[in-house]
Amino acid sequence: MVAALVLSLTGMGWAMFQDLQAGLTTADVTGFNAPDGATDILLVGNDSRTDAQGNPLPPELLAKLGAADNEGQLTDTMILVRIPNNGQKAVAISLPRDLYVEMPDAYGQHKLNSAFARAKNETASRLAEQGAGPAEVHEKSVAAGRRFLVETIEKLTGAGIDHYAEVNLLGFARLTEAVGGVEVCLKEPVDDEASGADFPAGRQTISGTDALAFVRQRHGLPRGDLDRVVRQQVFLASLADKVLSANTLANPARIRELIDATQQALVLDKGFNVLDFAARMRGLAAGDVRFVTVPVVGGVDTDEGSALGVDQDAVQRFVATSIGPSAAAKPPAPTGDTAITVDVFNASGVTGLAGRVSGELGGQDFGTGAVGNAEPMESSVVRHAPGEADRAAAVAEALGDLPVEEDASLGSGIVQVYLGDDYTGPGTQSWSGDAPLQLDGAVADATAPQQQAPPPAEPPLTAGDVPCVY
Repeated sequence: MVAALVLSLTGMGWAMFQDLQAGLTTADVTGFNAPDGATDILLVGNDSRTDAQGNPLPPELLAKLGAADNEGQLTDTMILVRIPNNGQKAVAISLPRDLYVEMPDAYGQHKLNSAFARAKNETASRLAEQGAGPAEVHEKSVAAGRRFLVETIEKLTGAGIDHYAEVNLLGFARLTEAVGGVEVCLKEPVDDEASGADFPAGRQTISGTDALAFVRQRHGLPRGDLDRVVRQQVFLASLADKVLSANTLANPARIRELIDATQQALVLDKGFNVLDFAARMRGLAAGDVRFVTVPVVGGVDTDEGSALGVDQDAVQRFVATSIGPSAAAKPPAPTGDTAITVDVFNASGVTGLAGRVSGELGGQDFGTGAVGNAEPMESSVVRHAPGEADRAAAVAEALGDLPVEEDASLGSGIVQVYLGDDYTGPGTQSWSGDAPLQLDGAVADATAPQQQAPPPAEPPLTAGDVPCVY
């Protein structure tokens, strides 16, 4: 996708587009979806030991990539990219791998990252019993795994996934080399034997196997998988900025390398037309790509170990409003509290507070709006558009009778909540009763050791940001 965008922006012509499209691996994954105001693309990082064409990687290459030679195929990175129909911005929504979700087709509740493997393994067993050959078993079982993963995420998010893009370990490493490396910044030095991550503190440019280790590390991080999600987001933000930069766009050799790496790295759905995609995305700038994480309610113990609980209704409201209320599909105008869209901003420094308060309001049938952080405030306040004090009063009452004030800059039906240092209402306590280890819109891995609460979370990332992370 980034290669297609580079070709479009540089005007390098139809022949190179044809070359790119012809060399891509495609799969029959997605179906028709009703319009919902956006093009939805599921990006999947598959912990596969094969290339994009399904050929096994040799042991020496697996060792270089820091990957064990096993048969597991877990989708450890899942990001839903929503691009509004005007193509002028995009939001990338991370879906933590340990979300404990209800899967389709009577599969029951399981961790999200196991969806692909469950359908793949079941299909492979059935085909083998029917006497199918190894090639047919592999092709059809992998296709079943991809389709089931798409269906599971559609059920969770409420979004109709239009396109699918899958990258494997080898492909990811080569893509980062093709752009000349990506800048990241670490708060502390890292030396993790499990992932191979070995980096000094501070800003640095990484690529290849180092980049793979950076986004895969989860051991030794203060918040386990949550910090890994943050790493993935900051890396992709920096990558998008690098791809859209003049240095990349003006370098024909880099563009050729990017095309070659893309063909080796990606599996796309059969309906993904890269020329059409690039034409629609020509107006996209790096700062117009935003990175967020779905809301999570807390840790749960399951037969599969510790997982992350999720409120499906809250996730679907979050996803629907991620591209803005005007772009998201809406039901007919309601007459009750759901007519109010409530934005919640954390001005308290208490990590994760806005996400929990937004969930509380959603549980009381208020419309869910933006969730994020704001400049520190001592006192909480609920702000409303002119003439709509009654709407703000309903929200304020639900949160423990917060003060209300008018804000002429707000549009009709929008209420904004700012949670200051004095806030003690619903959502104050985390799932365990302790200080939460989470960002707004996400929660820490319940398997991680309990740590002191980390510093306040940053606001949603945009491409071009290079914040220092753990």
